[in-house]
Amino acid sequence: MSEPAPPPEKRFITLSTRLLILTISFVMLAEVLIWTPSVARFRKTYIEDFIARAYLSMVALDAMPETQPNQDLENALLLQTEALAIIVNRPDRRMLMVGGDMPPKVDLSVDMRTSTFLNLVVEAFDTMSRTDNRVIRAIGMPPRQPDLTVEVLFDEEIMRNAMLDFSWRIFTLSIVISLITATMVYVSLQWMIVRPIQHLTRDMVRFRDNPEDVSRVLTPTPRGDEIGTAQSELAEMQRQVQSSLRQKNRLAAMGSAMTKINHDLRNTLATAVLVSDKLQYIEDPEVKRVTPRLMKAIDRAIDLCSQTLNYAADDQMDLRPRLFPLRDLIEELQGIMEFSNVKGPIGWTIDVAPEFEIVADRRHLMRALHNLGTNVMQAGATQLTVRAKHEGANVVIDVIDNGPGMPKRAQDNLFKAFAGSGRAGGTGLGLVIVRDIVSGHGGDIQLVRTGPEGTHFRVMLPRDIKAQPALA
Repeated sequence: MSEPAPPPEKRFITLSTRLLILTISFVMLAEVLIWTPSVARFRKTYIEDFIARAYLSMVALDAMPETQPNQDLENALLLQTEALAIIVNRPDRRMLMVGGDMPPKVDLSVDMRTSTFLNLVVEAFDTMSRTDNRVIRAIGMPPRQPDLTVEVLFDEEIMRNAMLDFSWRIFTLSIVISLITATMVYVSLQWMIVRPIQHLTRDMVRFRDNPEDVSRVLTPTPRGDEIGTAQSELAEMQRQVQSSLRQKNRLAAMGSAMTKINHDLRNTLATAVLVSDKLQYIEDPEVKRVTPRLMKAIDRAIDLCSQTLNYAADDQMDLRPRLFPLRDLIEELQGIMEFSNVKGPIGWTIDVAPEFEIVADRRHLMRALHNLGTNVMQAGATQLTVRAKHEGANVVIDVIDNGPGMPKRAQDNLFKAFAGSGRAGGTGLGLVIVRDIVSGHGGDIQLVRTGPEGTHFRVMLPRDIKAQPALA
């Protein structure tokens, strides 16, 4: 019996920790997706506010009563708007306000009248990624003045600092939101999913340590979701496992006792056979009449003991596959069964080509087919057909009789020891042994049909069984 698998190694990152990390990561990803259009929108609003302030400065300068505004006032207005130069294009004239003698050289022009969302995002990332300063020339229209155009020259560094400050506030807010959201999601998942799964795991480990303890069966909670369904199914599975274990323990104990009893009983019956043989030489007519019945009864008892002992002894089957003609085996089986059949002759139809070869353990396959043939004889059939063919990667052997069919009880317990017999006093071991032999070869046996027209069993064996070298 193989040892149970060792429990999985406990890891530092538990399911709860993974849920927390994933929740924070997803919230941060959502915040990044929100930050991208937000910072682009901030840059657009910043430039538009710049243009509006510049226009108001020009309006204030234009409203001065002096014919020639002094340079100190222009410098003060430019300082308040943080602009290097301001140009207002009116339908009738053009106004210019610049600090110093000449406007600075423009490195980049931005026309807010034609900017698209994609351009705003690209330009925002370009501004954030630069480390040098550029002079920006922004062109736009002041609020409620569609016939005016304002051009503002300013340092990009000022706008970048404002964007970085805005991004930092967004980042801080994102961290706070992520932590709050992650905590709420973590607590919810911990309460609704993780804790019930942990309880399920503990109950499974506890049940595994002593599956025969009735007190270790899980008590399901009244939940109606998938967790509740899993609890109910686990509890039902544990009850079925306990029932199977109790049944197997009883069968094991009974099997051990049966083995000892059968061994002693077979020895006793062997003595009875010797005594019965001497009865054949007594000339008393009554003795001669009952002796055959006594011999048949003893033979049945010995056969019952032998089958039970063989079934108990065949825990592991030693197979020695060989390549041999299947028809030779079936013809040999026919001779054996005709010699041992006391109910009358059975007609045989062997539909197997002489050159049809098979790789299997000949001794065990003979035993399996003999058990099938014995069922045919005991069922009262008068005709037996054996066919064989190759079907894909399998060798298919069909055993068909014309008997009355198997009763319902035998069909329901077909391959169950001590339960699948279709006749009184039977053990049901014959088909169980057949199934074990076929399964040992890697094949399968099926009941194709059974009824008043007869019973049809099909044995399927793999063709690619590796044959062992023949003994010298």
